[in-house]
Amino acid sequence: MRLGVCKAATFPHLRAPFMPELDKTYTPADVEARWYQRWLDDKCFEADPARVSEKRPAYSIVIPPPNVTGILTLGHVLNNTIQDILARRARMLGKEVLWLPGTDHAGIATQNVVEKTLKKQGVIKHRDDLGREGLVAKIWEWKEKHGGIIIEQLKKLGASCDWSRERFTFDDDYNACVMRVFVDLYKKGFIYRGKRMVNWCPSSLTALSDEEVVMKAQNAIMYHFKVEVVEEPGTWLTIATTRPEVIPGDQAIAVNPKDERYAHLIGKHVRRPLPVEDQALLPIIADEHVDFTFGTGVLKVTPAHDKADFEIAQRHNLPAVDVMHPNGVLNELAGKDLAGMERFAARKRAAELLAEIGSLVKEEPYQNNLGYSERADVPIESRLSEQWFLKYPSVKESQAVVANGEMKFHPDRWAKVYDHWMTGLQDWCISRQVWWGHRIPVWYRKGSDASDSSDIYCGVEPPADPENWEQDPDVLDTWFSSWLWPFATMGWPEKTSTLKAFYPTTDLVTGPDIIFFWVARMIMAGFEWMGELPFKNVYFTGIIRDKQGRKMSKSLGNSPDPLELIASYSADALRFGIMRSAPLGQDICFDEKNVELGRNFCTKLWNAARFRQMQGGEVETEISAALLSSDDKWILLRLNTAIAEVSTALEEYRFSDATATLYRFFWSEYCDWYIEASKAVLQGSDEKRKANTLAVIDFVLGHTLRLFHPFMPFITEELWHGMGFNADLPENQGGQSIMVAIWPKPLDEDELAHFGILPEDEQAANDKYKAVELGRGLKSTFNINKKVRFVLKPASELPAHEIEVLRILLNAEPLEVDSAFQPKKGTPAALTPLGELFLPLDGLIDVEAETARVGKEVAKVESELEKVRAKLADTNFTSKVPQKVLDDHTQREADWSAQLAKLKTMLEALG
Repeated sequence: MRLGVCKAATFPHLRAPFMPELDKTYTPADVEARWYQRWLDDKCFEADPARVSEKRPAYSIVIPPPNVTGILTLGHVLNNTIQDILARRARMLGKEVLWLPGTDHAGIATQNVVEKTLKKQGVIKHRDDLGREGLVAKIWEWKEKHGGIIIEQLKKLGASCDWSRERFTFDDDYNACVMRVFVDLYKKGFIYRGKRMVNWCPSSLTALSDEEVVMKAQNAIMYHFKVEVVEEPGTWLTIATTRPEVIPGDQAIAVNPKDERYAHLIGKHVRRPLPVEDQALLPIIADEHVDFTFGTGVLKVTPAHDKADFEIAQRHNLPAVDVMHPNGVLNELAGKDLAGMERFAARKRAAELLAEIGSLVKEEPYQNNLGYSERADVPIESRLSEQWFLKYPSVKESQAVVANGEMKFHPDRWAKVYDHWMTGLQDWCISRQVWWGHRIPVWYRKGSDASDSSDIYCGVEPPADPENWEQDPDVLDTWFSSWLWPFATMGWPEKTSTLKAFYPTTDLVTGPDIIFFWVARMIMAGFEWMGELPFKNVYFTGIIRDKQGRKMSKSLGNSPDPLELIASYSADALRFGIMRSAPLGQDICFDEKNVELGRNFCTKLWNAARFRQMQGGEVETEISAALLSSDDKWILLRLNTAIAEVSTALEEYRFSDATATLYRFFWSEYCDWYIEASKAVLQGSDEKRKANTLAVIDFVLGHTLRLFHPFMPFITEELWHGMGFNADLPENQGGQSIMVAIWPKPLDEDELAHFGILPEDEQAANDKYKAVELGRGLKSTFNINKKVRFVLKPASELPAHEIEVLRILLNAEPLEVDSAFQPKKGTPAALTPLGELFLPLDGLIDVEAETARVGKEVAKVESELEKVRAKLADTNFTSKVPQKVLDDHTQREADWSAQLAKLKTMLEALG
C-alpha cells in the first residue's frame, strides 16, 4: 500500500495486480521444510562482520551449547525460541545478526552414556578393558553417529543460527584456547593441586563440583549404637549415625565443651566397635562445632568420609583413614567382615555386626537429604582426593558489573542471587577423573615424585622430550571449556574480524539453574581475557512444569517429545504456544492446549489471508484519507497500539505479553471486529470504497505478518510471498525474505494527520462495538441463535454506513432505526452508547414455556444463594477456613446474586 506522506523505509509499498492463490488449508510440514531449506540456500542466517557499521549495528547472541549427543526437550524449545525471536527481530531492525551455535562435549554425561551402552552390548565390563585411547575412540564413534541430532532438531524448530559457524568444544582451535587459558592461570598462580575433601561419584569415578550435586529427600535409618568409656567402666555414650559402614574409619569421638553432659569425659577414650578384630581406642575430643541439640550430642569423627568431620580432624591433627574404594566398595581397612562389600550392603551388615556384639541400641526411620550425582543419578561420597583447583580470577569486576547495572539480569531478582554467590566463592575443583575431556596440560618427570617444581611442566604443547615425561591423567571439568564460549567461539586469542564486530555479545538466554555453573564463570572469563563483560543482558527462563507443577522428566513420563508436537501441530504452533505461557522469568505450566491454540492461530492467520485474496483487486494500493470509515480508522489506531505494545514488550523481554497483544489484536480486534465490520463495504456496490478498504486490509495484514514473524517464522514467510507483499521490495528490505522486512513502526503524528485520524475516532468505533456486545447479550439471555429483529432508538443521527455495519455485527434481520419507537411493556432492552437497543420477542419464543424454565432457574439459584449466605453468616465456618476458601465463597455469593438479578430481569421481560 502507499502512504502519501509516509517514509518509504518505514512503510514499504508495492503494486501487485496478481497474487498466487493460497491453498484452502495450510500444510505446515511442506511449508516448513521448503522455507528452511530456502533460508539456508540463500544464506539468510549468515553474519558478515564487514557489513557492521554505525548504520548497521551488530547484534550477537551465543547459544548455550547443548550436549553433543543430546536430544531436543521442551526446555530447549523454550530457550531457543526466545533466542530466535530476539535474533529475527534484530534482523528486522536492520542489524547485522550473529546467532552462533554449537555443542558441548559434556564429559561425564557422554562418557556415562557410552560406557553403559558398551556394557549393555557386552563389549566391556569396565572402562579399563578398552583403556583410555580405546574408550575415547569409541566415544568419538558415538559422537559421529549420534552427535548433531539436536542441531537438526533445532532446525526443525526454525532456529535461525549461523550454521556455517557451528562450534564444538573439542574443535582443535577451541581445544587450543582451553589449554592456553589453563597455562595462563597456572602461571598466574590461580591454579593449584591439593588434597581436599571433594564430592565423589562412585559410578563415574570422578570428582564433582557442588553444582553438579542434586539433593534428594531420602527415607533413611538412624542407627544408635553405644560405646564404653575406657577410663570409666560402665559409662556408655550413645552415638547416632546413618552410616555404620564407615565406623572402621572413625578416628575420634567429639563433644561440645559447653555440653555439661559430656564435658568431664573430654580427654578420655572409647573403643571403636568396628572392625570387630581391631577395636581401636579413640580419643574423646572437644569441638565447639558439635551441635549438642542434634541427636545425642555425641559425634563420631570419620575424617575421610565427611566434609565436616575432615575439618574437625584438621583442627585436631587426626589422621584420615579411607575405608572405601573409589567405586563404593569397602576396602581391607574396613575389616574382614565388610571388605569387598558394596557400600549399601555393607551398611546393613555393619548394623548386624553392631547387634551381634551388643553395641546396637536401636534403629529408627529418619528422613534426610542426600547428595546425588546429577549425571549418574547415584548417591555421592565425600572423598579425600588430590585434585586441581582454581581460585576465581577477575572476581571484583565481575561482581561490580552486575551490581552497578552495566550488565542487566532479566528478571532483576537474580542479580541478588548472583551477588550473594560471588561474595562467598569457594575454589573451583576443575579436575575430573574421566577420559572424555580436555586433558590437563601438565606433565611430571618420570621417576620423580613431582615435589620439585623442575619436575613439573605446564604448557600448551607437550615437553620437547616427551619420552621423559608423563601427562597428568585427569581431564578438565566440562564447564572449564564452556566458560570461554562467548569469545573462544569467535577466534580468540586472535583479534578476528568476528570478535571485533560481535564481542561483547548483546544477549544471553539461559536457565537460572546454571547461573553459577556457567553465567558467573563466563563473566569472570570475559573480564580476565577480553577485559570487558561478555554480554550486556542475561534473560533467565523459567522451568517448564506439567499441570501438576512437577518438573518435566523422562522418569515421570510427563515430558512430551517436541518433534511429535511439531508433527501434530507445526513448529509455529509450538513456538507460539510455549511463548504464550512463559511470563518473564517465571516457571511455565505446560499445557498442550496452548500448542493447539497456536495451531488454531495459524489457521486463523491463513484464513484471514485467503479471505483477502477472495476479495480480488490490486494489492497494497494507495489509501485515500477521504474514504476511510470509522472502522478503518479504528483498526489503524489499534494497529498503532499493537505495534507499540509488542515492540516495548520485546525490548523488556516480556515475551508472553507480546504474544497476548498479538492474540488480542489479530484474533479479536482485526478478525472478530474489523473484518466483520468491513463486510458492509466489501459486500456493497461502491467500488472506490471497496478498493480503499482492501488497501487498509493489506496495510494491516502486511504489518501483522511482520509483527508475527519472530514468533511464527514459517507461516509468515509463506503468506508474505503468497500475498505478494514482497514484490518490488529491495532484497534487503523484505524482497528476499520477510525476516529482513523492516520492523513496523506506529504511524506518527504527521501520518495520522494526513489520514484525518484523531484519538476520538477510536472511541466512536468502540461505542458501536459496545452496542453490538449489549445486543448480542440480549440474544444470549433468551438463547436466541438466529437472525432477529432489533430496534435502535438512536441518541443522535447515524450515517447509513454505520447502521449497515451495526446490522451485520448484530446479525439483525432487520435493524430498524426509529427515534419514536414505543416498545411493549417488558420488551428486553439495553442502554448503549448509540441509544436504546430493543429486542422484541414477538414470535421468537414460547413465552409460557420460557417463563416456566426461567422460574425453575430462579428457584435453583435462590437455593444456592441461601446456602452460601448461611455459611458466610456462620462464624464457626468463617473463623476456621483458610482465606482462599472464604474468598471462594464470597465470590460465589456475588456470582449467584448477579445471576438471580439477570433471571428476574428476564421474568419481567417475559411479562
